[in-house]
Amino acid sequence: MPHIVTLTLNPAIDVATSVPEVTPEHKLRCGPVRRDPGGGGINVARVVRELGGESIAVYTRGGATGSMLEELLEEKGLLRRSIPLRDSTRESFTVAEGAGAREYRFILPGPTLSEREWQRCLDALEDVAVGAAFIVASGSLAPGVPEDFYARVARLGKGLGVRVVVDTSGAPLRAALEEGVFLAKPNRRELRDLSGVAAEDLDTQAAAARELVARGRAELLAVSMGSDGALLTTREAQFRAAPPPVETHSSVGAGDSFVAGMTLALARGNPPEEALRWGIASGTAALLTQGTDLCHRADVEHLYTQVAVTKVPRP
Repeated sequence: MPHIVTLTLNPAIDVATSVPEVTPEHKLRCGPVRRDPGGGGINVARVVRELGGESIAVYTRGGATGSMLEELLEEKGLLRRSIPLRDSTRESFTVAEGAGAREYRFILPGPTLSEREWQRCLDALEDVAVGAAFIVASGSLAPGVPEDFYARVARLGKGLGVRVVVDTSGAPLRAALEEGVFLAKPNRRELRDLSGVAAEDLDTQAAAARELVARGRAELLAVSMGSDGALLTTREAQFRAAPPPVETHSSVGAGDSFVAGMTLALARGNPPEEALRWGIASGTAALLTQGTDLCHRADVEHLYTQVAVTKVPRP
């Protein structure tokens, strides 16, 4: 099976810990600390590997935190290509309060990339993506990176004959869809922004998604809807998937796990509706783990059998 290449422009050291209670002005004594390599594409690569697929992570790294990122990725056993930066890799913090009923997520700004640095990311991607099944461009863009960067990735993928998956938001997502991608994963708010339609009910959301696919913005459009599951639109059909109920321990990486599970299933030749089931199972399984841990294969395979997929009638 061809490999999956992921791209992370703004990775992070994801730090997770807990406190009994969050209160202002007091010293908050934290519990044990967990550190994981993070950022959209890196998380996708981690999950692809966990589920038995082959992935190569392309990412930036700089400073002492960049060296730590390298060590953490080495521990995970990921194949990778890093682009060194002048400035340091960022950190992100997730703090669970009490028994984990509430979770606080603090996202620090990333380093500013020079034109030479972000251009080297494209060069590295072009090198390692030859013969790949997919390029997954996921996560926020670092400061200094042009808003059409993911559109450039989409053009690069077309030149290589590699399908491109995009999971981002705002202007970078809009630019990528103007270029056209294979799969995009907006949430409901992003769907409203893209379509200009106040898509509040399923019928309106389904119509907005069909319009984007019909205009060639994406061959597959998977709209994530949180606890309501996801809506998948292709040129031929639409499918709704509902996640099985689980006890949520942490939502960190759930969206990335969804993208990884769905992309890997497509790379394995599954039809879109089956890939959607794997995506929902992977995203739901990520909710079962603590802090910045991601989904586990046994949980994904168990939950897959419980995911209900229904075909949405077209008007």
